[in-house]
Amino acid sequence: MAELDIDALVFDVLGTLVDEPAGLRAGIRALDPSLDDAGTEPLLLLWQRHIERGQRRILDGDRPYVASDVLDREAAGLVAGAAGVDDPAAVAALARSARRLPPWPDTVAGLARLAERFPLLGLSNASRTALLGLNAHAGLRWHQALSAEDARAYKPDPEVYRLAVTVSGLPPERLLMVAAHAWDLRGAQRLGLRTAYVARPVGDPPTASDRFDLYADGLADLADQLDTPRGRKRSARG
Repeated sequence: MAELDIDALVFDVLGTLVDEPAGLRAGIRALDPSLDDAGTEPLLLLWQRHIERGQRRILDGDRPYVASDVLDREAAGLVAGAAGVDDPAAVAALARSARRLPPWPDTVAGLARLAERFPLLGLSNASRTALLGLNAHAGLRWHQALSAEDARAYKPDPEVYRLAVTVSGLPPERLLMVAAHAWDLRGAQRLGLRTAYVARPVGDPPTASDRFDLYADGLADLADQLDTPRGRKRSARG
């Protein structure tokens, strides 16, 4: 098997290390405690679609860059309106729920184990302020946390991944991008980073045409694979 020589790990945060839908559902239910699952899911989808479309418009040049906080406030306003809530304080609290996302069960221990061998960088589409809240709430520990706000862009714009290259001082091929989103890994590949897909209940699974360097069932599995001599990779599972 080919060897994978890397010097640092770069982690996506939303979806990969924290359960974004769970945190947003909690915020929506706090907005309207009478909501059941059937009432919550359409509101969650409304939020997610607004964020996706907002970021896409910025990537396509159809809207000037705004940080994730702005998109979260817009999404919260849409969700509150759909739920029939017009209290500004409640809308603001809902927007802040995007910073209160629970970690996956293996996240904290997995990061701690990997940090024993590699420098760890977080690389998130969340704003600097939101990323600070996310890190604190979920107990994420980094050597460096980078926000796409510093590039005034959103992944998969190459300038976001370039932040990790610049801060690490390493060639792209010495960095391993870890994400639960195939689109994110494809973006990293275009800049020359190595890639590791970590399966999560949410995210964007690989397609048959994807070829990532590592495929892991979780952070423990990723650490196990990187513990092999020189981080030998498994055969790509497409």
